[in-house]
Amino acid sequence: MDSLDVQRKQGRMKDSKYDKKLKEEISALDRVGFDTKGEAERSGSFLVINNKEEESLSREDALIILPITLALEEYPWVKDLLFSLVNKDKDKWTKMVAEEEQIVGSFIYVKEGVKVQFPTQSCFFLHNEGFDQILHNVIVLDPGSKLDVITGCTTGNLVTRGRHIAVTETFVREGASLSYTMIHDWGAKTLVYPRTAIKVEKKGSYTSNYVALTKVGEIQSNPVAYLSDEATVKFSSIIYGRPGSLIDMGSRVILKGRGSSGEIISRVVSKRSRIISRGYIEGGNEGTKGHMECNGLLLDKKSSIYAVPELEASHIDTELSHEASVGKIAGEQLNYLMSRGLDEESARSLLIRGFLEGGIKGLPRNIQDRIDAMIRKATSKESI
Repeated sequence: MDSLDVQRKQGRMKDSKYDKKLKEEISALDRVGFDTKGEAERSGSFLVINNKEEESLSREDALIILPITLALEEYPWVKDLLFSLVNKDKDKWTKMVAEEEQIVGSFIYVKEGVKVQFPTQSCFFLHNEGFDQILHNVIVLDPGSKLDVITGCTTGNLVTRGRHIAVTETFVREGASLSYTMIHDWGAKTLVYPRTAIKVEKKGSYTSNYVALTKVGEIQSNPVAYLSDEATVKFSSIIYGRPGSLIDMGSRVILKGRGSSGEIISRVVSKRSRIISRGYIEGGNEGTKGHMECNGLLLDKKSSIYAVPELEASHIDTELSHEASVGKIAGEQLNYLMSRGLDEESARSLLIRGFLEGGIKGLPRNIQDRIDAMIRKATSKESI
């Protein structure tokens, strides 16, 4: 079946398809970068509400966006990818995904040599209180292709509890390039357990940007990237732990190929929350290079940040390094701003904003503007 036939099978979601009961709550999707009005330039969209794929749409022939069940029918080789990077017996969360009778999730596929101009957007939306959203997602970029993905995960305005459990397996083929930006905006007591793995083949590149600025019950995530010869990966994260939140975040980079390189950069702020910031880089071949930085800021005596940087060299010709710092807002900086006419809360807000804004570099302008707006709101004098 050719790509146009496949595209015709993709569901097109128009404004009228939104349930009237969702109208007010749908603004939550806009908060995490999912354009519901059709005003932003997007190459395609995928939306899951609870456990139902509500939208699957591509605007380019060589970009395939399908529910995973349909992808398994149209492309038999997809079956071999499921649980090829993530062990289905890894923990109870991966077992839950593996045991689901009806698979729910996205399949995003870019054909060889195609460089998709505009970002593709996806969103996983919890609409009902206490719902378990269980997903399996697959992303494949054929050799020489390029794609930017913006993924938002959020809950309805009245939803506080629920569980989001997802396995995501990503395959970046030779010379391909994928930028993946994820924005989380969960309910205050939501439990979030993503399990993610990425395979980056020769001369491929993968960039992950992660943003979480709102209160959540628990997030537990530690994606791993496996790199072949001359492949590159960069994980960047901005985390603002709100009161009562438990956030256990990290990244793992396995430099298996010659001349491969990886970087892990994280900025974390804790306000009466518990944050564990992990990083692991393994240099396993000649000419490999890896670096990680974790910078943490504590806002009060009830805050906690536990930085866990790990380096493992299993080859004599590897260069690995890390930097980690955790502290409070510098008194001299606060005093300087107050001497310039700012009250203490405004000065603290400005310093926290500047600290977080330095966490991610090199994003497309429209994505950077969205994240900067979120940071401004999260660090306003009223919010802190």
